Amino acid sequence: MSPVITCIEDLRQLARRRVPRMFYDYADAGSWTESTYRANEADLAAIKLRQRVAVDLTQRSTAATMIGTPVAMPVALAPTGLTGMQHADGEMLAARAAEAFGVPFTLSTMSICSIEDVRSVTTQPFWFQLYVMKDRAFIEALIDRAKAARCGALVLTLDLQILGQRHKDLKNGLSSPPKPTLTNLLDLATKPRWCLGMLGTKRRQFGNIVGHAKGVDSLTSLSEWTHAQFDPALNWGDVEWIKKRWGGKLIIKGILDEEDARLAVASGADALIVSNHGGRQLDGAESSIAVLPRIVAAVGSQIEVHFDGGIRSGQDVLKAWALGARGTYIGRAFLYGLGALGEAGVTKCLEIIQRELDLTMAFCGRRKLSEVDASVLVPHTLPR
Repeated sequence: MSPVITCIEDLRQLARRRVPRMFYDYADAGSWTESTYRANEADLAAIKLRQRVAVDLTQRSTAATMIGTPVAMPVALAPTGLTGMQHADGEMLAARAAEAFGVPFTLSTMSICSIEDVRSVTTQPFWFQLYVMKDRAFIEALIDRAKAARCGALVLTLDLQILGQRHKDLKNGLSSPPKPTLTNLLDLATKPRWCLGMLGTKRRQFGNIVGHAKGVDSLTSLSEWTHAQFDPALNWGDVEWIKKRWGGKLIIKGILDEEDARLAVASGADALIVSNHGGRQLDGAESSIAVLPRIVAAVGSQIEVHFDGGIRSGQDVLKAWALGARGTYIGRAFLYGLGALGEAGVTKCLEIIQRELDLTMAFCGRRKLSEVDASVLVPHTLPR
């Protein structure tokens, strides 16, 4: 009997049963004490909504645009590493579900399926997220591959020059594919659906890197290359170089400070994403929603401000929109859907969020997002 899925939490619970522990934990964990990870959700939940009644609620719409692209709702699938380890061919399935629904999909540099794999199953431009590596020739080639795949935007992540320590990944011995330890083999024995899917695909390593980066031809060399390549010297001069090389729409991800937001504007980017990397980098940083109003006040009239961090419902999307975000991103939410039910699970996730967004907007007495601002929120519950 199929489970009845009514919310993102249902998808999370199902994914936890179906995805091997090391990959579920990779998606569902933060760094160090996970205080920032928890704060992302808790601070969103603390914001309360104003219910209105006796308002004409016919002809409602959740439609919007993100960097000029029409979207069914202001929600994009965030770039998430190892997506193809939540479910076989995960990036391809998620991209296909996003395209059919009418929202952007963002492919991570650290994806299992390659840029070309995702291009082969999509008809509309998807977005590509770039990590800056020391090997600039590899980065140039990666940008050129994204151009060749007709990617609609480049999402440049700036908050992962060095990798935050995630205790669960270290304890689980995270690797792609899993190392054949006794613990891992016992765990995999309880995940037959996942194992069958992986047996049926050839995509089990980082598709954008293996066979493309110099000297990377095995799991061992890949691991060594990855740990050595994230560039701690990354600076705004590199952003200028990348923007020139790319030549298309550029989104800066990882902004938590007003001064950095002003530098993002000065870089000529088309949008910035207020994000603490899902609580996976600086533990003890503020939640994304706590920072959002300050970033919007500082630069919202000069650049499109997007939001990432803690979204688990359509209500969360509406709250971020009301505080000035003109686009939001879901990472864990869609990964839960993917791990639970594959492509159908991603679609279910998007359906849940859109329905919650629509109903919440209606309960607040609004018919379309252009009518939504901070007046739909209870003032004393807002971030200060």
